[in-house]
Formats: sequence, structure tokens, C-alpha cells
Amino acid sequence: MSEVTRSEPVYRLRMWPKDVGVALVTLLLLLAGGLVMLTTTTRTRDFQDDQSPLRFAYPATWISVAAPPDVLLAVVDPATPSAAKTTMSVEGRPLDPASPPTLQTLLDRRVEQRQQLTGYHFLSEAESEVGGARAIVSEYAYVVQPIDEPRRASLPVVMQAREYIIVTADQSYYVTLAAPEPAYQRASRHFERVIRSMVVQ
Repeated sequence: MSEVTRSEPVYRLRMWPKDVGVALVTLLLLLAGGLVMLTTTTRTRDFQDDQSPLRFAYPATWISVAAPPDVLLAVVDPATPSAAKTTMSVEGRPLDPASPPTLQTLLDRRVEQRQQLTGYHFLSEAESEVGGARAIVSEYAYVVQPIDEPRRASLPVVMQAREYIIVTADQSYYVTLAAPEPAYQRASRHFERVIRSMVVQ
């Protein structure tokens, strides 16, 4: 009596088409998901100031929030994985063309103002250029209490900030990013794209 045996390779050959199909579908879904995520994270929204040449693009997923009159734009990243959210603000202030202050003077004034922040610590400064205009960029850190309500547990959050002070012939701009320390590197990459898109004069 003869006995027919099926070796393992025959079984594998029979299953390969299904395995390859599943793998291809999975790969296509991953690629589609990555494309959607890339499109979402790279979309931008344009800002144009009515009173000056200032214009730039910022992430479309960041939403506008209420701000004081001297703040041209204030936005927040709602997707920040922290109770304290990433924020960006742009302030504009006129300068006297006859006697404009130096960048260092403007920075010193700003540092003095920031001393009021809890746990303020100045980190660094460097000269820069934004949209063909002179600028100085500084970094600092401070502490916030995102949920300051009785009986609600919330730890203080260390915020890291980067600020560009930009000077034109008759205007100064303060462009500030502040993000929770764990989210700072990602936020700063978006911020630098904003800076590179800026037209100030």
C-alpha cells in the first residue's frame, strides 16, 4: 500500500500568496496612514499683518487664542501631550527711527520683564537674521502650574522658550515659542519653519 505524503514546502507554497497579499495590504495601509499624518503635520496657515509688511506661515493645526492688543497673533498647539500647551505669540512695537535701541538693549529689557515668571532661568542668546532683518534669539526656561485649582492634582510643568527679537527701520517684533520641556524639540522644529517663512520688511 502506497502512502502519499505532503512535505512542508508544498504547504508553504500554497500559503505564500495569502501571506504576501496580507503583507501588501498592511504595507499600503501604513503608507497611507503615514501620508495622511505627513499632510496634516505639514499643512500651514498664512498670517498677514494689516499695519506692516509682516507675514509668515504657521502650522494649520495650531489654533488662535485671545491675546492683548499689542499681540498680533497668539496660537496654541492643542495636540501637546501635556496639561500645559505649546504656545506661540507675535508682538509688534513701533521704534523711533531717529534713535532706535540696540538689539542688546531690547533683549535686556525683555529679560527684566521675564524675571516675573516663576523659576525663570536665562539659557542663551545669539545674534541672528530673520527675513533679511537683524535679530537676536534667546532661550530661557520657567515653571507653570497648568491646573491651579484646589483639590485637583497637577504637577508644575517646566517650560522651555525661544524668542526672536527682530528689528526693522521703524518696527520691532517679538516672536516667542514656549513648550513643555518634553515637547520642546518637536515644537522648535515647527517654530524654525515659521521663522524661515517670515517676511518683515
